Amino acid sequence: MTNEEIEMITVEIIAYAGDARSKYMGALAAANDAEYAKADKLIQEGNELITEAHNTQTQILQMEAAGESIKVNFLTIHAQDHLMTVMLLRDLVKNFINLYKKIN
Repeated sequence: MTNEEIEMITVEIIAYAGDARSKYMGALAAANDAEYAKADKLIQEGNELITEAHNTQTQILQMEAAGESIKVNFLTIHAQDHLMTVMLLRDLVKNFINLYKKIN
């Protein structure tokens, strides 16, 4: 796989994670307005995007496991960082939504 192809994969990870972030922040805003069904739907949509990001990330892992040399660059690190940050955000948002439900 060429460096350009690897870069495209990493950009996909960033895009999926960024879209998931938007869904999670939307879910938090919906919960803040006591729109829990909407919040739950947005969490599910975010989770699906995270799954897509993971599936994309798995391509790189499989290539490396097969012995292909993968050049790690700043974009690759950024993609991994972005994905991990969004996964943390997901967990925090889910906890906040549970708190909103208890309070209301």
